[in-house]
Amino acid sequence: MRITGEPFGSVDGTDVTRWTLQRGAVRVRVLTYGGIVQSVETPDRDGVPDGVALGFPDLEGYLKRPEPYFGALVGRYANRIADGTFALDGTEYRLARNGGPHSLHGGERGFDKRVWDAEEVEGGVRLSRVSPDGEEGFPGRLEVSATYTLDDDGALRIGYRAETDAPTVVALTNHTYWNLGGGGHALRIAAERYTPTDATGVPTGELAEVAGTELDFRTGRPLAIPLDHNFVLDHGGPEAAELYAPETGRTVTVETTEPGIQVYASGELGGVALETQHFPDSPNRPEFPSTVLRPGDVYASATVFRFGTR
Repeated sequence: MRITGEPFGSVDGTDVTRWTLQRGAVRVRVLTYGGIVQSVETPDRDGVPDGVALGFPDLEGYLKRPEPYFGALVGRYANRIADGTFALDGTEYRLARNGGPHSLHGGERGFDKRVWDAEEVEGGVRLSRVSPDGEEGFPGRLEVSATYTLDDDGALRIGYRAETDAPTVVALTNHTYWNLGGGGHALRIAAERYTPTDATGVPTGELAEVAGTELDFRTGRPLAIPLDHNFVLDHGGPEAAELYAPETGRTVTVETTEPGIQVYASGELGGVALETQHFPDSPNRPEFPSTVLRPGDVYASATVFRFGTR
C-alpha cells in the first residue's frame, strides 16, 4: 500500500492537494478540493490497467465545469429538495434553488466546491471540514468527514461521518462517473422498487415496482441511456449494484449502507454515476427514510466499490 500527497494548485489562495492511494494494480487519486475522486485505474481481463473514472487532468477543469460533479463529494444534501424549502421542528428553511425550481446537491456552493482538510490514515486519507450554521441555508454547525481507503483486495471504501449542534438534514454521496471501457455497459441493481418523479425530477412519494418496466435491472441487462432514477435497494445481500463492460471484462460492484442508489447515465458525458444515497426530497417526505440529524447523534454511512473482471 502506497499513499502520497502532492500539490495540485489552489482555490482562492487555499492550496489543494492530490492524494494517491495505490494497492496492487488499483490506483485512486483524490483531491482535497471537493473531495473529488479524480481518477481510478484498474486492470481489464487481460491485466492491462486503464482509467475507469471520468475527470479532468488539472484543477482548472473542475473549476470551469463544475456542473457534472465529476467524482465529487456531494452535500449537505445529495439530490433534490423540492422548491428549495423544508420544515424541521416547526421552522421552515429556504435553500438556494440551483437545480431548476429546486435545491440540488447542496446548493450553489456545496461540499463539492470547498477545500477540505486532509490527514493520512491507515489505508488512505480522511478529509474533513466544518460546515457553519446557515451554510447554503442549512441549519446547524456540521462537523463532517469522508474517509477514502483501499481494502486489502483493492476495493475503494468511502466512509462518511457527521455530527451537528442543532437539528438539521444530511445526505452525502460520491458522484464518480464510471466508464469501464468498450462500447457499452450492463447494469444489475438489487432493487424491486424505485421512486417515480414528476417532470422536474422530484419524487411523487410512490414506491413503484420495477417489474414490467424499463427500470427492471434485477437480473442485469444492457444499460440504455439516458437514465436518471433513484432505486430502492432491497438490502437482502451485500451487493447493491454491479456495472459490467463486456468488451473489457471490468466490473464495479457497489455495496452500501444507504437505502437507495441514484443511477445517472448520460450519453453526452459517457459515464454512469452510481450515487448511493437517501431518497431525493426526503426532508419533505416523512414516509421516506429520515435524513434528520440531531445533536448527540452521529450520521455514519459507508459505500464500497469493488473492482474485478470476468
